[in-house]
Amino acid sequence: MSGRDAMVFGLLGLGVSIELVACLGVAAMHDVYDRLHYVAPSVLGALLIVAAVWVREGPSMISLKATLLGAFLLIASPALAHGTARAARLSERGDWRAQVGDEIEVEEP
Repeated sequence: MSGRDAMVFGLLGLGVSIELVACLGVAAMHDVYDRLHYVAPSVLGALLIVAAVWVREGPSMISLKATLLGAFLLIASPALAHGTARAARLSERGDWRAQVGDEIEVEEP
């Protein structure tokens, strides 16, 4: 086994492990808001897998496709998490804005 293969297996193992922890976190949490916290690690795992593809294949078409997929996940993940949280709030309360008696605390000067 060469150093390059070891790096590929290390990156791939770490990426898959992070993805597994993120999936288990989503399955273990009870609330939609708690589940949303496990979206960010899944993007990191995907980027590690993209890095493993780059180390293994070098500059090639498959590496470019993996990079584009990783970039899409990096850009779309926060927007999807925000949209999901907003939809959950609309479903629960009927309005996304803060209402009187909500969790917002106002401190007096």
